[in-house]
Amino acid sequence: MTAYEKPTLETSEVGVVLSKYFGSNVIGVTPLKGGNLSAVFSFSVFDKEYVIKFSDLAGSFETERFISGLLTSQGIPFPSCLGLGKFKSFNYLISEKISGLNLASCSPEQQRQLLPEVIQLLTRMNHVELGKTHGYGFINTSGNGIYNSWREHVIAINAEDQAGTFWDGWYSLFKTSCLEKDVFDECYNRLLAYSSYNEPHRYFIHGDFHQFNILSDGQRITGIIDTNGKYGDFLVDLATLDWHLRKLDVIQEYQSYQQQVGISIPNFKERIIGAKYYNGLIGLRFYAKMGWNDAYFGLREELLRLTN
Repeated sequence: MTAYEKPTLETSEVGVVLSKYFGSNVIGVTPLKGGNLSAVFSFSVFDKEYVIKFSDLAGSFETERFISGLLTSQGIPFPSCLGLGKFKSFNYLISEKISGLNLASCSPEQQRQLLPEVIQLLTRMNHVELGKTHGYGFINTSGNGIYNSWREHVIAINAEDQAGTFWDGWYSLFKTSCLEKDVFDECYNRLLAYSSYNEPHRYFIHGDFHQFNILSDGQRITGIIDTNGKYGDFLVDLATLDWHLRKLDVIQEYQSYQQQVGISIPNFKERIIGAKYYNGLIGLRFYAKMGWNDAYFGLREELLRLTN
């Protein structure tokens, strides 16, 4: 299996798509860095900024439109979706652009000062009302989770058969990349053991909550972007944030805030371990598929040490 390459488009092609929505009023079409799976461009119309994303993965953006409505309707600063469609072999989504740069662009001191606000926003997002939705794991276009339980989701996403998804044929990574089957199997068995603690909990999970998807103007958090939305234990998002902001006391700060606002988290230790193995197995495969060997081996060592 070769490393995944996201779509590439010329700015002139992007302009063709945007002219259907905004006529000749589009200016400043500019490719943006980031987005491992999508090609992203910013542009302006009458001094207001927007973003358009392109993906060649089936059904890429219908769920994002649902999540946008879910979050923005409850006061979470997430981009409002304006439209989606197809161009050539790509799906695209147009949304409002939230001001600010990603948190990764801020200085270490700024990140430290902004951490309490990040945790407050994370807590609000994880506790949005889910209405009549049901199910666990990845959110479909109807707003429901695909699976009947968290365990069913965990087993499905680590199964060999992933036809029609980003992970189609991923078992070949054991032969063509740095991914080691004995390490994967060991971590998977640990995940199954600890996921029983995550099982009873159903909340909204961002699914990719780290400093590249959190926006700031350096003084405050202005919004969040790019979910891999699912339903399950909200500690999955905390585990992601802790992994990416490892120089900060993320978990201690989080627990202090939960205590302050009166949110009880039973079996916290076991649930955060289950969340770390859940994220970690996704990370091992992703790093291997992208050819990011150093990141793979760093995560590998952390997972193997986790319960020792």
